[in-house]
Amino acid sequence: MESFKEIVKGEVPVLVDFHATWCGPCQTMHPVVDDVKNEFGKDLRVLKIDVDKNQALAAKYKIRGVPSFIVFKEGEIAWRGSGVMTRADLSSIIKNSLK
Repeated sequence: MESFKEIVKGEVPVLVDFHATWCGPCQTMHPVVDDVKNEFGKDLRVLKIDVDKNQALAAKYKIRGVPSFIVFKEGEIAWRGSGVMTRADLSSIIKNSLK
């Protein structure tokens, strides 16, 4: 299995979804993230990170609330944000981040 560091440094951009199982807004975002993943296909990789199971990683990226999202492009943060958003908004943010 690839490590997180190897995945985000890859050629394919990565959307990281920091969430928690107890988080209602996170559950709202799951189908939105899945739709965006399907929309981009092989042009975007999606990682869903449970902050309770990966506290060190959440701390490293200063995740203070969930859901939080980070788009990585070749290992660099291209965008980060948090909260509930529409599929159209998330898709647009990703497209703009990958230019």
